[in-house]
Amino acid sequence: MRFFYHLGRYVQMLGGMLGRPESLRMYWREVLRQMNNIGVGSLLIISVISVFVGAVTAIQFAYQLDGGRFPSYMIGFIVRDMMIIELAPTLGCLVLAGKVGSNIASELGTMRISEQIDALEIMGVNSKAYLIAPKILAAVCIVPPLIIIAAFLGIYGGSVAVENFGISPSQYQKGLRYMFLNFNVIIMIIKAFVFAFLITSVACYQGYYVKGGAIDIGKASTRAVVFSSILVVFADYVLALLLT
Repeated sequence: MRFFYHLGRYVQMLGGMLGRPESLRMYWREVLRQMNNIGVGSLLIISVISVFVGAVTAIQFAYQLDGGRFPSYMIGFIVRDMMIIELAPTLGCLVLAGKVGSNIASELGTMRISEQIDALEIMGVNSKAYLIAPKILAAVCIVPPLIIIAAFLGIYGGSVAVENFGISPSQYQKGLRYMFLNFNVIIMIIKAFVFAFLITSVACYQGYYVKGGAIDIGKASTRAVVFSSILVVFADYVLALLLT
């Protein structure tokens, strides 16, 4: 019963944020601010992790294929598909769940505890439309380009790493072009959209309905990271079944 209670309140929160904002100018300004916080603020950590994940993936597969019957250019093929289909969207959004999710939950939780949200409601402002909708909209717009950058950097990291195994850049690039499917990029973008929505909406829910004090804000941030990470992995499984 507790699960259905939270599910119903979560759906009500999403419905409440669809109301027309009182000031479109303020709404748009908040969207841009959130895009900067989510996208630009996460670019460095996503870039570093993607480069090393791509490099480690290439090294592991080069080690497994070393001396085997498979041609060396297959490493580029494997790294490309692993980064595009799985590692860039899933691992990247798990990182965002830890960084962005906890930040959003803490921000809204602090506003709830300090009664800033109550003050907005008293003034007749739709707090859900003003505080929650811009965060979700900004994430849905900025996370897919961020994941595309992550996939590119992961593939680049793999190209640098395999040079230690005597694989030339031309061989690696041949693998990148081998049996390339445009639909794989579409899968990556769809995953990025879904994961971005889950991360931000769950974090907003946890922060918006905080009760208590500073300790409860910390607990809400932890729940936001845990629940959004679980939902990302579960959604990844469902999307894999539906799209592949």
